Amino acid sequence: MSEHRAETPEQVLKFVPKEWPNRHGAQVEEVGQAIVTKIQRAAELSNENCDRALALAHKLSMQLRTAEDRISQLEAEVEHFRDRAARAERWLQTIQNEIEEKLIAPRSANAAEQTPLPKDFEL
Repeated sequence: MSEHRAETPEQVLKFVPKEWPNRHGAQVEEVGQAIVTKIQRAAELSNENCDRALALAHKLSMQLRTAEDRISQLEAEVEHFRDRAARAERWLQTIQNEIEEKLIAPRSANAAEQTPLPKDFEL
């Protein structure tokens, strides 16, 4: 303590109670230990929160990957059905053209060639 007195101004030393080292030393130890315990508990809680956050991030990442895979599958199905619909439309157009060329056009030509029956004609 003699070293402290040489460095510490005398006015400060007057305010330090004489019983300080003996009576308050145990309290300082208790308070210091309580602070260290609280810091350790805060560190534990922080680590638990970090672990929970990492687990949640991993779970969400897996769900995102699953959703992206499903989106890719659905996009492939959409493309398949678009192609199928386009082919069906082409076939319908081909069928319509065939009907018009083979059935309707000849029938219209025959109808134009036929002479109308007289009004008094009976079957």
